[in-house]
Amino acid sequence: MSVIGSYLRLAPAEIARVLAEPGWVAGFKAEQAALERGRGPSELRFHDTEKAWAGLAHLYARRGLPVEVVEGGEPLPEEDDWGYGPPSLLAPEQVADAARRLAAVPFAELVDGLDPTVLAAAEVYPVRMWDDPFAFEYLAAHHADLLRYLERAARYRHGLLVWYS
Repeated sequence: MSVIGSYLRLAPAEIARVLAEPGWVAGFKAEQAALERGRGPSELRFHDTEKAWAGLAHLYARRGLPVEVVEGGEPLPEEDDWGYGPPSLLAPEQVADAARRLAAVPFAELVDGLDPTVLAAAEVYPVRMWDDPFAFEYLAAHHADLLRYLERAARYRHGLLVWYS
């Protein structure tokens, strides 16, 4: 069983509804999942970082970058558990700031002077993954995908729900 980091883009009006109507977002998430199959890449609302979330958070934290974009923002306290706790919310301003700051740092700079065993020594989830000398290629691909997703969300002035399942 793996822990997966997941995201759902929300427009400002949807964020207002999430905050005003506890429980509404679970149904909205299900509706969006049904619509996702017919959408093109620029319209996708969902994103996940698979098991890369903890490695990315570790690398971002080392450089003083916004880890909340991986770990989540303010938990939605009245929301049900979505796997490993309730989802959390990142405001559009936080998403735009994270996209800007992450875009300014090439992935090579995030891992400069490191090898994956540093993540294993720090017991970053999933520890056994960091024995692979190509583990940073996995993180680089997920970093690039996450950055594109954040940039799209920022362009639309969307916030994000973040959760682990």
